[in-house]
Amino acid sequence: MYINKVMLFGNLTRDPELRALPSGMNVVNFSIATNRTYKDRDGKKQEQTDFHNVVVFGRQADTVNQYLKKGSSAYVEGRLQTRSWEKDGEKKYRTEVVADRVQFGPKGSGGGTRSAAQSGDDQTPPDDMASGGGSGIDYPKDDINPDDIPF
Repeated sequence: MYINKVMLFGNLTRDPELRALPSGMNVVNFSIATNRTYKDRDGKKQEQTDFHNVVVFGRQADTVNQYLKKGSSAYVEGRLQTRSWEKDGEKKYRTEVVADRVQFGPKGSGGGTRSAAQSGDDQTPPDDMASGGGSGIDYPKDDINPDDIPF
């Protein structure tokens, strides 16, 4: 059995770019930055930032384009894919995450989502759209008393 699974949580480094394929299906590209903190050999705290190219297709591409912008936080699940092409006689490669699910981060963290004035409408994404198609967790609205938990 082979596994190709990617899970990222980070901030968008640029606004999503929406395009249409010849088939008419929409595709959006954006980049996410993730940070990693570690201690080097001398015990000094170091921070490393990685940048990940993300591609989203279909209806989810429209939602990402509408509600996310540079600085927004997002959780992305998908698979790695490397594609190649030739330009000026030189072979080029690009590895990217093909997203199956994009879930928006909390509002206010990492820049939040576009305001109504910026996005051009007064709608907020429905919960099932924000989680990437309705597979999100349905959390209870009431406060939870720790004494009620059976374990």
